[in-house]
Amino acid sequence: MSFAFIVGVADVFPLLVFAGFVLGVWAVLSMISQRNSKAHERLARLSRPASLAEIEDPKLLAKKERFQGVLDAAKALSGPLMPKTELEQNKLKVWLATAGFRSESAVAIYLGSRVVCMVLCFLLALGIFLPYYGLDQSNWLALAIRVVIFTCLGFFKPTVVTWYIRRKRQEEIFLTLPDALDLMVVCVESGLGLDAALRKVCDEMKGHAKIICEELSLANFQLQMGRPRREVLHDLGVRTGVDDVRSLAAILIQADRFGSSIAQALRVQSDSMRTRRKQIAEEKAAKTAVQMIFPLVLFIFPGIFVVLVGPAAIQIMETILKK
Repeated sequence: MSFAFIVGVADVFPLLVFAGFVLGVWAVLSMISQRNSKAHERLARLSRPASLAEIEDPKLLAKKERFQGVLDAAKALSGPLMPKTELEQNKLKVWLATAGFRSESAVAIYLGSRVVCMVLCFLLALGIFLPYYGLDQSNWLALAIRVVIFTCLGFFKPTVVTWYIRRKRQEEIFLTLPDALDLMVVCVESGLGLDAALRKVCDEMKGHAKIICEELSLANFQLQMGRPRREVLHDLGVRTGVDDVRSLAAILIQADRFGSSIAQALRVQSDSMRTRRKQIAEEKAAKTAVQMIFPLVLFIFPGIFVVLVGPAAIQIMETILKK
């Protein structure tokens, strides 16, 4: 077994050397391209006056330059997987935005992470299975199947992780939205405007409802920057991806367009959301009886059957043996 392992390591060693050489060449080329991109960026910055954001917040610019190499590498790796049409790119951007990744480079980083995870899992599979199976022709099929499975798992791992983050984020928004909406109704009915009500909700609920407060504060910031309220509310519904937020945004847009009372619209939406959650709770309660059948049959009924029928069966067996 040890001899076979030594032979397997000797077969793997040239592949590892080749992989290290390729990675070294790629690192050198990426460093050269990074220097060129930084030089072009500095020349472009010197050819124009500095913007107000660069003058007031140099830390933000330094942080951007620090991670510029990572962004360039992610863009280079994500090239083969980048959607060709603008519609597909927008769908991917919206899907990542619902998971909380709203930066311009989110698509490139996401696709680049898929490529990196695929390559790492491929190398990991070679390192695990190649010394065990070797390079014999009789073991090529088993080796190829395991390497392909590991590579596919690495390729789809970022998608699964992003889907889980998106699901947990939408669930938290769904659970914290009723409290935020009730507080918004109280603020609007007390005489505050929609902008002031959004700020009040963010101030009061930022401790236990961070995600919904982050989305509302972003919407409020966009309103303060002068964007139309209709576009801001529509983006809020699309960015969260929650049906209740979309319906809330639609009601507020309708109230703003027709000049109706925003407080009344919020109260109607709050009542409808409360009714919907009550119906969801009743549906889950009705499903409980059906869902409990399988645990009862598999785990509880056998124990009850043994306890009830066991003594009678023992007595019957003793009577039969005496006869």
